Amino acid sequence: MPGQYWKQVVASGLEVPQDRPLDDLTAELTRMLGDTDPEARDGTAYPTLATWVERGVYDDLLSGLGDGMAAGLGVGLGERDTDSVFRRSFSALILGECIGRDNKRPLVPGAKVLEWGDRLATWLLRERDLRGFVPGKGWAHGVAHGADALATLAQSPHVATNELTVILDVIADRVLLPVDRLFSNGEPDRLAAATMAVLRRNIVSLRVLEPWIARLAASAGAMASYDDRDPHLASGNAQAFLRALYLQLALGPNAPGVRPDLVLVLVDALRASNPDFLQARHPR
Repeated sequence: MPGQYWKQVVASGLEVPQDRPLDDLTAELTRMLGDTDPEARDGTAYPTLATWVERGVYDDLLSGLGDGMAAGLGVGLGERDTDSVFRRSFSALILGECIGRDNKRPLVPGAKVLEWGDRLATWLLRERDLRGFVPGKGWAHGVAHGADALATLAQSPHVATNELTVILDVIADRVLLPVDRLFSNGEPDRLAAATMAVLRRNIVSLRVLEPWIARLAASAGAMASYDDRDPHLASGNAQAFLRALYLQLALGPNAPGVRPDLVLVLVDALRASNPDFLQARHPR
């Protein structure tokens, strides 16, 4: 449980306390990002840091705060089913907030934002703790939080066509990585939302998107022949992602310019990877 001090900060509307240096407050909140108590982590540390970033409290310190969050992505990286995931996952969220603040008002060099993007991508592809909700400890949600941060990165004015293509590749790589548990807490939807952020920039051409979809569809249509493992582990995440992307592209607001053509590409990919349900059968 967060102490009385932080409860008072929350009750004050997240006003910055004046009785302690900001550096000390930030260090304590950063430690709380890794707390196993969801009220301390998700209910106090995350909204406090996110609100202070949004209100400009860190505008003169944004580079240092972002670097601190980027460092948090490496805490315990490679571990699975341990409590270190909370620090990594919530560091990604706050790093996304730092990028989002720079999106609204240029505060750090473009090279720094791209460095943060590299750190996010490296972490997301190396993250092995894929738990969504952890009973008694709340949300871990590393993949979902990483997707949220990538969505914000895709909106950065420092990110151009080449970088957007890299973001798409990172999303596909994350979807296609071997897993021993399928995404089950909305991760495909969050990854699809990050993809939509890329598409809404309207600078990535269909020539790039078609082979990207084909790569995902090839995995979505593959059924492994495991003797002792769920064969859907080979295709399930790609299937869920393509469905989520189709839904958001077809029905979501602020349609990107490629929507008409890309919807057709997705329909073909879904039909090819779901022949038992979406392709006409010849009568017997």
